[in-house]
Amino acid sequence: MELYTGLQRLTIKNSGLRSIQPRAFDKNPHLHYINLSGNRLTTLSWQLFKTLRLTELRLERNMFSCSCDIRWIQLWQEKGEASFQYQDLHCTTRESRVISMQEMNISQCDLPEISVSHVNLTVCEGENAVITCNGSGSPLPDVDWMVVNLRSINTHQTNANWTNVHSINLTLVNVTSEDNGFLLTCIAENVVGMSNASVLLTVYYPPRIVALLEPIRHMEHCIEFLVHGNPPPQVHWLYNGQLLRETEFIRMELFQEGEVLDGCLLFNHPTHYNNGNYTIVATNYLGTANQTVRGHFLEKPFPSISDGIITFEYSPSPTPLITVTHKPEEDTFGVSIAVGLAAFACVLLVVLFIMINKYGRRSKFGMKGPVAVISGEEDSASPLHHINHGITTPSSLDTGPDTVVIGMTRIPVIENPQYFRQGHNCHKPDTCFREIMLNPITLPGHSNPLNHHGIYVEDVSVYFSKGRHGF
Repeated sequence: MELYTGLQRLTIKNSGLRSIQPRAFDKNPHLHYINLSGNRLTTLSWQLFKTLRLTELRLERNMFSCSCDIRWIQLWQEKGEASFQYQDLHCTTRESRVISMQEMNISQCDLPEISVSHVNLTVCEGENAVITCNGSGSPLPDVDWMVVNLRSINTHQTNANWTNVHSINLTLVNVTSEDNGFLLTCIAENVVGMSNASVLLTVYYPPRIVALLEPIRHMEHCIEFLVHGNPPPQVHWLYNGQLLRETEFIRMELFQEGEVLDGCLLFNHPTHYNNGNYTIVATNYLGTANQTVRGHFLEKPFPSISDGIITFEYSPSPTPLITVTHKPEEDTFGVSIAVGLAAFACVLLVVLFIMINKYGRRSKFGMKGPVAVISGEEDSASPLHHINHGITTPSSLDTGPDTVVIGMTRIPVIENPQYFRQGHNCHKPDTCFREIMLNPITLPGHSNPLNHHGIYVEDVSVYFSKGRHGF
C-alpha cells in the first residue's frame, strides 16, 4: 500500500482475506473508506486505523473469534463510530456458537485509564520540573509521553510497573521560554484502545524587547515595537529620559495575544520639538527590559545662533570659571576672504589712479586721449584727420605760435580765407578757421612726401602748437 499514498477508498471483499499486517495503512493518510466484508478475518487490531480518519469501515460476514482482541469493535459499535451501528456483526465463541457482537462479554478487557500528576505545570525559565503519568488497566497498557518538538531538555524514566499500573516520569531540565504553552501529552495503549491525558506547560520569564523600529510614516508616524514576557509586562515610554505622558498628539496603541505585545507609539503631525530619544520600558515581577530608539521627524526651521556667542560664567570660588565658545572656523575663513578682496580693490584703485594721472593729461588743444580731430568732427574740411599718435610730447620741441609739428619738423600755418563764412570776421578767434598749408616734405623713414592736397602719412605723430587763434 506504500505506493498508493493518495488512496482514499479501498475495497477488498469476498477474497478470503485472513489477516492484515500491522502498520499496513501508515502510508495512506487520505484513506477514509475501507470495505473488508465477506472475508475470513478472525481478529483485527484497532492500531491499523489509529492514524486514519475513517468515515466508514465495513466488516460484515467475517468469522471473528469472540476475544479481547476485537473488544474495540464492540466499543466502536456502541459509540457509533465508522458506521458500525448500521452493521450486523457477529463473532464465534469458544463453544463455536455464533453470537452478535453486542452480546460478547469479555472480562478484564477494558480501555486503559490514565492520570497525570499536574493538570497545569507552571515553572520559571531555567528551572527544572518532573511530571508523572500513570496508566492502568487490563491488559496492562504501555505508557509514554509525546513530547515531539519540545525544546527543553527532557528524559523519560519508568517509575514503577506493577500488576495493573504503569507509571512513567518526565523530567524537564533548564526549561526555556520557547516552550511556554506547550501541551505535554501522555498516552496509554493496550489491545482495546488508547487513552491520553495532557499537561499545559506555562513558563514565566522576564520581559524581552524583540523589536523596536525607527519612526515610519503610515497614516501617522509610528514607532513600532514587539515585546514578549510572561506574565505579560506593563509598558511605558520615556522621552529623553523623562516619563512620556500620552496626549492627543502622542499616544500608544497596544495589542496583546498571550505573552506577545505588539503595538505602536503614534505621533500626530510631529515637529522638530519631538525629535529625541524614545525609550520603551517593559516590566513584570521577574524583571525589566528597556531599549532606546532615535526619533527624528523634522529639521529645525532656523539655525542656532548660540554657537557664535562667547559666554562668561561667574563662579564665587577664588578662581572664576570662564567658558569661551569659539566661533566656527568657517566664519574666520570668510572674514579673511572679505579682507583680502577689500585690499585687492584698494590696490586696483590706486593703480588706476596713477595710470589716469600719467596717461590722461590734456593736449595743448584741450583734447583728451591719444586721438584728436582738428575740427572736432570726423568730416572736417582739414586734411589732417588724426593727431597725437606718437610718444613725443610737443613740449620737447621749440614751436612758434603758428606752427604745426609733424614728427621732428616745424611747419608754418597759413590761413585760408575760403573757409570763412560770410558775416564773420576772420580776425576774431572764435569764428575763424585755419587751413594748414604744407610744403612738400619728406619725413625720415617714409618714402611718400606730403603734398598740397593733403597729408598722406602713416603712423606719423602730428603736434600742433597753440597759435594766437586757439581752437
